[in-house]
Amino acid sequence: LSKMGISQQPEDNQQDVPGERHALLEDENKVWHLVRPVDEIDEGKSKRGSVKEKERTKAITEIYLTRLLSVKGTLQQFVDNFFHSVLNSNHVVPPAVKYFFDFLDEQAEKHDIKDEDTIHIWKTNSLPLRFWVNILKNPHFIFDIHVHEVVDASLSVIAQTFMDACTRTEHKLSRDSPSNKLLYAKEISNYKKMVEDYYKGIRQMVPVSDQDMNTHLAEISRAHTDSLNTLVALHQLYQYTNKYYDEV
Repeated sequence: LSKMGISQQPEDNQQDVPGERHALLEDENKVWHLVRPVDEIDEGKSKRGSVKEKERTKAITEIYLTRLLSVKGTLQQFVDNFFHSVLNSNHVVPPAVKYFFDFLDEQAEKHDIKDEDTIHIWKTNSLPLRFWVNILKNPHFIFDIHVHEVVDASLSVIAQTFMDACTRTEHKLSRDSPSNKLLYAKEISNYKKMVEDYYKGIRQMVPVSDQDMNTHLAEISRAHTDSLNTLVALHQLYQYTNKYYDEV
């Protein structure tokens, strides 16, 4: 950005200070990003809420939202692929998931819980939120990568969308809603249906018996015999037991 064509004489008898309408450029030799870091905004001006400050913030926000939509369009297919790969009961569903979901259904029946929302929340907390959101927000847990803060912010938006898709309550959006909520407003209904269909699909699968589950766990254990350091695991258990010895 560079200053051009700024008249030193106010036109139409307006008492504008030269350069007043170029708030983005008022600081010499200042490099601007699409969003001003919060710590750069003078607290005094922020509290007074000057017109100049509001206009500057609005201008940057408008540029940011346009860029946001553009990036969202670029990443949309990847986000859709993630949802389809995670929420597709037609794919191979791990026996542990079927076994545990059936256990939750049995517990609901045992305790006479008729509210479908409660069972939905149980399943959501056990798998999508506990497992998938954790990995989605922390890819370095399973990949040897450094997550840049910009990537981390983007993943947080996608993770929040995933969390919203797992809730059964309807979120009423307005122009004042957070931009990350508005960003996937059109897709959220489809994502919610995918979650519902996923849970229904698992419920209709052939039950996994205790014997099948034990056999599956034994196979998993044998497959990863050389992958895990049992001494480290035992040492961590010892540290925990030593710390809470009396309680245990």
